[in-house]
Amino acid sequence: MERRPPELIGQSPAFLDALAHASEAAVLDRPLLIIGERGSGKELIAGRIHFLSARWERPLVKVNCAALSEELLESELFGHEAGAFTGAQRRHRGRFERAEGGTLFLDEIASASMRVQEKLLRVIEYGEYERLGGEETRLADVRVIAAANVDLAARARDNRFRADLLDRLAFEVIAAPPLRDRKEDIPLLAAHFAARFAQEASTAEAPIAFEGFTPRALAAFAAHDWPGNVRELKNAAERSLFRWSAGGRRGPVDEAAIDAFAGASLHEPQAADAAAAALAAERRRAVSGSFDLRAHLDAIEIDIALAALTANGWSQKRAAAQLRLTYDQMRGLVRKHRLAEPRVA
Repeated sequence: MERRPPELIGQSPAFLDALAHASEAAVLDRPLLIIGERGSGKELIAGRIHFLSARWERPLVKVNCAALSEELLESELFGHEAGAFTGAQRRHRGRFERAEGGTLFLDEIASASMRVQEKLLRVIEYGEYERLGGEETRLADVRVIAAANVDLAARARDNRFRADLLDRLAFEVIAAPPLRDRKEDIPLLAAHFAARFAQEASTAEAPIAFEGFTPRALAAFAAHDWPGNVRELKNAAERSLFRWSAGGRRGPVDEAAIDAFAGASLHEPQAADAAAAALAAERRRAVSGSFDLRAHLDAIEIDIALAALTANGWSQKRAAAQLRLTYDQMRGLVRKHRLAEPRVA
């Protein structure tokens, strides 16, 4: 349940127009529909609408319709009585009940089944609903804000979404602009996400300092199309700072790590896979006689650790991540086998 307004960052005309539209619609106590691509900030816009409305002191409750099955979504929205279905051992308060007097944000509304859509239409139209397995008609004083990243009008024409529900939700439609339409905001957003990551991820043993992005890194950010929009940019900005600082480098981040899979290929055997294959071959050969298993395993550990450290510029953090170890486990391997970065004369 949200109790504070969301953080909205941007100064591009497309973004400011969307915020202005949301602010104007906030004062109308009517259902609203927010449309936009994934990661474009639909949930943040919904939060702005709630906190600029007369309901701002009441709850803002959210539910992702795509994350739940039909029965679970129906139960989450409207609640259920004990014994309503297998496993329902006690009464459950639904999201409408918890959002009483406030706002209910329905993300990915297109994923709701026709049955759930019919019940949503009734509660929006008449303010009435029943818990699953219940007979008592309950009243709801809740403002509904829905969001979609698909063309609901086209789905309604194809009978894949209730046209009457769409009519009620679309009292006003607010478009969240994609990041490619607000390029001016990319440097501001990237710096904000990286600075917050530095603050949250730093420890006394492994401090992370953010000193900005270089023009080269910002140019790479600006050139990307950002199909995942702001959410993708957040991950890229944080990843860029992590990899830059994990390599022991200081100063402004000069490399934009946009593609998390860059350098990783499923077509090339990983060090661990190669070592496992070597161990299997050696095990097949050692069918008789004595065999120093401990020494053999130590040699494999050394080979794998050295391969990972070399591939990651001797960053123990990045090597640990590649080998799916904790940082402390990686440090333990380095100490155990006295591994040291080769010096160049």
